[in-house]
Amino acid sequence: MMALDQANKTGNYTVLRDLGSPAFQVNTAARLAEIFASNRTQQLDFSGILVLEPQLTLLPQVEPSGMLHMAGFFPSAPRQLNFEMLWQPVNRQWRLFGISVNLADSSPTAPETTPPPKPADDNEPPPQAPTGAIYTSRPKQ
Repeated sequence: MMALDQANKTGNYTVLRDLGSPAFQVNTAARLAEIFASNRTQQLDFSGILVLEPQLTLLPQVEPSGMLHMAGFFPSAPRQLNFEMLWQPVNRQWRLFGISVNLADSSPTAPETTPPPKPADDNEPPPQAPTGAIYTSRPKQ
């Protein structure tokens, strides 16, 4: 995440590219600059996440493809950084294969409310209580 932050700040994506897996390195530094252009335009600063512990919404798991997959967010206000990452094993190391980041509002929102039930009509008879048998021992057959 910090390599992405530094790449966004400098416009130089070569280190991010070089840290990735061979499949990630298919992207040129120029292509990565295009992919993350909106981060640069918004002048996002991810440095604050250094002091935050990520909250994982998808615990790290190895997918059938052999890739390590995880997702989560860094809790902050008024916006939080959401992420999803895929890591590929390369020479006994996990190397970045894919990354997705976005900012979302983290301000509390009121839950949706349902309308209260309508009051009973005074002209309607009350509902009948259910009936049933209660046994203290098994009935003889």
